Amino acid sequence: MGITVSTPIHRLALVILALLLVAGSSPPSTAATSALDAALPLLEGRDLATKKQAVQLIATSGNDRAVIILDALVTGNLYFLKSDNSLVIAEKNGDSYLAKNALLGTEIGPVEKRGLKKIGINNALRSQIRDAIASLSLDHADRSIRLRAATQMLDNPSADTARLLRSALPQETDDDVRKVMQTAVSVADLASADTAARLAAIQQLAGNLHPTVRNQLLKLSENDKDDKTRTAARLALKEIDFKVDLYGKAEVLFFGISAGSVLVLAAIGLAITFGVMGVINMAHGELIMLGAYTTYLIQQLMPQHIGLSVLVAIPAAFVVSGLVGILIERSVIRFLYGRPLETLLATFGISLILQQLVRTLVSPQNVAVSNPGWMSGTLEINGVLSLAYNRLYIILFCLIVFMLLSLVLKRTPLGLQVRAVSQNRDMARAMGVRSARVDALTFGLGSGIAGVAGVALSQLTNVGPNLGQSYIIDSFMVVVFGGVGNLWGTLVGGLTLGIANKVLEPWAGAVLAKILVLVFIILFIQKRPRGLFPQKGRGAVN
Repeated sequence: MGITVSTPIHRLALVILALLLVAGSSPPSTAATSALDAALPLLEGRDLATKKQAVQLIATSGNDRAVIILDALVTGNLYFLKSDNSLVIAEKNGDSYLAKNALLGTEIGPVEKRGLKKIGINNALRSQIRDAIASLSLDHADRSIRLRAATQMLDNPSADTARLLRSALPQETDDDVRKVMQTAVSVADLASADTAARLAAIQQLAGNLHPTVRNQLLKLSENDKDDKTRTAARLALKEIDFKVDLYGKAEVLFFGISAGSVLVLAAIGLAITFGVMGVINMAHGELIMLGAYTTYLIQQLMPQHIGLSVLVAIPAAFVVSGLVGILIERSVIRFLYGRPLETLLATFGISLILQQLVRTLVSPQNVAVSNPGWMSGTLEINGVLSLAYNRLYIILFCLIVFMLLSLVLKRTPLGLQVRAVSQNRDMARAMGVRSARVDALTFGLGSGIAGVAGVALSQLTNVGPNLGQSYIIDSFMVVVFGGVGNLWGTLVGGLTLGIANKVLEPWAGAVLAKILVLVFIILFIQKRPRGLFPQKGRGAVN
């Protein structure tokens, strides 16, 4: 059965009823805006009590702009525009101020200082505003905003922040946010007048590595009047210091492994050419340098795609350095086999030529190679240990290159021929292996790996014409220590020397640490002239 509207009076009544229903169901944003409008007049003048009331109205308005307005007020960027008495957020920009409407967020443009009236506050009101901002942030739907607010409260503990956190804890569902909130409450409890509360807080914070926790416990261990509290604080500090020392050693180990990975990348190509061909290639460092410059040039061609350019540079650097290596072998080194002194001098001259070529064609100065976004920043393990992403990727990259090279040498015809020539060149020739072709391809493979190492080094250090000189001596040390021509020896030797350097550096210094490592290698090869993993085969030198 339907409803029939038969008269104009009935139709008018229905219209009025509909308007009343619409008015009664106004959206929350309208009510929130009205609360802000009511707060604006209270911000004028110098009466701090009235301004306190205005802050309360803004904080409880439920408006999305409330936190932004309060933040501008506490940082001194909230003004009234004198021309129309509207509330604006203005930041200094040269001789003028850039202003935007505080309620709407719309840009107003540059405004002269004399056209603005600043809203002044004192320290007590500033503290109230910070608490209001924190309270609003703790109720925010975004987990990251809640976590940031809890962390800020942990950095500045007080009884007021503890009260806010206690009220927010039951509603918090994220474990990480709850952990930070609970830590902040416990830190605030360290200042409690109740001894039992202080002892409970100390027990809760034992082993926590946040700097604020350690600082507060240190103050408590020195200044608290209660013996039990001071003793408990000292025990908690001992546990924290033990963990700090342990994670400090882990950080040294990480830097050692990353430094060792760089050495492995720099030396693994040399291990192939030196082990198979017996050539002392002093231009190996410049082949690394060519790989780094290839990365730079590709970034110049792809300035909008830095992350992709690094990935493109890997095969490009392999090809560039590999072709240069084959050219060097075919044009110079193949005439000097069996004469190590001449190859050393010739390749040293080639290294100088390559350095001057880069200075002439690119730049005599260091060039800037950018890190992609996915290699920037650090992985935060805890308050005292963080791992740089670029070094983590270098370690991973080193292992990938090592595994791929191992597969090439063990699973391909070229790898079989390389191993045959390295173990017994004369027998390999007798079996039909074209040793000259193997030498060229092996030198190209080793040079290409050097170029790939240059891509990795470009993400860690300055790229310049002298880049290779910093790694050539270290590369030979790794090869000799690990065992000439042995990939596993290069991996173990590079990681061992990298870790040894980083362990010695804190107390010996960088230069003396290198000297001590060099002395160790000299003494080591007196006992084991063929290195950690000696080469096998009838052609191997005893």
